[in-house]
Amino acid sequence: MPNTIQILMVEDNPGDVRLTKESLKNNGVKHVLYNVGDGVEALDFLFHRGSYANATRPDLIILDLNIPKKNGLEVLKEIKEDPSLRRIPVVVLTTSGARDDIMRSYDMHANCYIIKSVNLDEFINIVRFVESFWLGIVRLPKE
Repeated sequence: MPNTIQILMVEDNPGDVRLTKESLKNNGVKHVLYNVGDGVEALDFLFHRGSYANATRPDLIILDLNIPKKNGLEVLKEIKEDPSLRRIPVVVLTTSGARDDIMRSYDMHANCYIIKSVNLDEFINIVRFVESFWLGIVRLPKE
């Protein structure tokens, strides 16, 4: 039996979180999806601060750029600058198609950049792609 994949989703839109959970529910890969709604909470989770002192280290991070308190680019920068976190793959899943956001994300070593669709079926297909690639094909680094 494969190990359980730990996923941290940094997303403030409850609808996107719900759709992601539903899309991953029947994937055949044992996983746990954690969700935090802002950049400060994401960093607290990753650095085991406050109420997240016992948080699990994620194997994969799904990161929206448009989140409150600290935006996704700030969060990505801190993740990739930290030696204990930088190997965790970060999938940027956001509504922004701005060239600057794409370039800055890759400059900060995002592992991929995906633009969310506002179409329900397309959004579900995107999540299924993320699932099949990152949970089915890729070998994730384990600490």
